[in-house]
Amino acid sequence: MTESCAVVTGGARNIGQAIALRLQRDGYRTIVLDIVEPEAESLRADMRRVDLGDVEATRTVLAEIIEAHAVDCLVNNVGIVAPALLDEARVEDFDRLMHLNVRSALVCTQALMPGMRNRHHGRIVMNASRVVLGKEARSLYSATKGALQSMARTWALELAGDGITVNCVAPGPIATTAFWQNNPPDSKRAQRIVDNIPVQRMGQPEDVAQAVSFFCDANSGFITGQTLFVCGGVTVG
Repeated sequence: MTESCAVVTGGARNIGQAIALRLQRDGYRTIVLDIVEPEAESLRADMRRVDLGDVEATRTVLAEIIEAHAVDCLVNNVGIVAPALLDEARVEDFDRLMHLNVRSALVCTQALMPGMRNRHHGRIVMNASRVVLGKEARSLYSATKGALQSMARTWALELAGDGITVNCVAPGPIATTAFWQNNPPDSKRAQRIVDNIPVQRMGQPEDVAQAVSFFCDANSGFITGQTLFVCGGVTVG
């Protein structure tokens, strides 16, 4: 159990897959937890199919991973959106998003943290979002991402003495299937979003993976409790 290992939740598609592939290139043995199989062939051998909204199933899979691997890096990436204006937001969707987006992060971190403590080294990264600064029709999603950001700051303080850092990446407009589903490419809304990006292009999943890689690097041990906006300048001013 000497090989350094990373676990990426929701790592089978889009941003999660880009993160998992980047961590592979960085030298981690990367295990994806997802309900669907990864598109990238290099991730399939170590992936575990699991519904991360199911606490006991998630704990069982994590126990199996801990038995076989020394996990030094956890990326709590999994997330779903459910866009809705305030007067249309459904309590059922609130529960569903909180369970998958937030509770899974708690369950995974609690399971993997003891091993990191024992080795006095660990990297935990939350995939938050620029919606923590406010966005229409994102009451439920922003609630979950704000919760992740707040937990990260708390955990950063609690775990700093154990050599474990906890940080957030907060993507802005990223060209994923979820983004284009919520903002059809030929719509005026999508065009407005693209036109308002200072760097004059949509972000790519690899842009977010770059930021995650930085936080997971062994030399990033003096950086904790921080949120890095990967947004092409959208959040500036």
